[in-house]
Amino acid sequence: MQPLRGVTVVALEQAIAAPYASRQLADLGARVIKVERPGTGDFARAYDTRVRGLSSHFVWVNRNKESLTLDFKDPRGLELLRRLIADADVFLQNLAPGAAARAGLGARELRAAHPELIVCDISGYGAPGPYTDRKAYDLLVQSEAGLLSVTGTPDDMAKVGIPVSDIAAGMYAYSSVLGALLERGRTGRGTHLDVSMLEATVEWLGFPLYYAFEGGPPPRAGAAHATIYPYGPFTAGDGNVVMTAVQNEREWQGFCAGFLGRPELARHPHYATNADRNAHREELGGLIAARFAELTAAEAVELLDAVPVANARVNTLAEVWDHPQLAARGRLHEVPTPAGPVSALAPPGPTGDPPRMEAVPALGEHTRALLGGLGLSEEDIDALAADGVV
Repeated sequence: MQPLRGVTVVALEQAIAAPYASRQLADLGARVIKVERPGTGDFARAYDTRVRGLSSHFVWVNRNKESLTLDFKDPRGLELLRRLIADADVFLQNLAPGAAARAGLGARELRAAHPELIVCDISGYGAPGPYTDRKAYDLLVQSEAGLLSVTGTPDDMAKVGIPVSDIAAGMYAYSSVLGALLERGRTGRGTHLDVSMLEATVEWLGFPLYYAFEGGPPPRAGAAHATIYPYGPFTAGDGNVVMTAVQNEREWQGFCAGFLGRPELARHPHYATNADRNAHREELGGLIAARFAELTAAEAVELLDAVPVANARVNTLAEVWDHPQLAARGRLHEVPTPAGPVSALAPPGPTGDPPRMEAVPALGEHTRALLGGLGLSEEDIDALAADGVV
């Protein structure tokens, strides 16, 4: 399913947030032209070498794209970029604050020249405001958004193990572009989208933000749920950890009878409601932990499934690559890369037609074809390459 076939996106992008957004558009069939620095490219290409010499970050967010190397600080490069944008439906960028506008690629200038163009700016904090010009990276935004106040423990804060602020901003940019394309289909006019990593992260902090409403303490419980109990990890007698979740009173009654073997606990005044259990989680946790210690993880899961009470394994990433549910649904495919084919997860959601799983591009792989499409001769391109413009 490629509903965005015929849509062209010019992406002046780097790192994760904008590349993640444009990859979602590319997965749905959009043509994404990724503009990179000559010689070095998107700096995420050099983050690590974990995927057969390629960056894990880059491989993750850059399939299905065309790579164009272009120095837009050179007037010749800027003119070529302007010509590409003139034929595009979407211009997406996440350069340093103000960089696009200083180059004459701000939303006001571009939309004045191309009223049908959708311009999407992704930044750390958005404009206007006192933080507009601040550089922002994922962990810095996690900190500003208060996310670190609800992760880890009070004694040992921990960042989220994925670049969640980048991902949040990328997903809001993606969905906002989809909405803007629908609106343009009705009105014929584009729009300006200003996506802030801070606002995207704060939106995702919804329940903790309200839980701490009017000065209350933030919910923080490590790997356990901060407000629902029992909901978290318990160690079985064989040393393996089982994640267990009791969400309501019916499940709690079944858990007491079918797993703990103590149905009377369901009516104990300290444990009768979730609020009671949460207030007395230390003493209740001791009772539950003692029961898990009597069982192997496999035995615990069998009893929990019989109740039923939701549970899960605490997988390693190596085990996720071989997850039986992903295999049963055929969700892992191969994508070509400059280092050979690698496994990749198909886009969540679409079923039926084979997903678009095209190559992760080498740096500048499509430069000559794209510039040739603008009417430049091989001699013209050679001259620009000699000057470091492409």
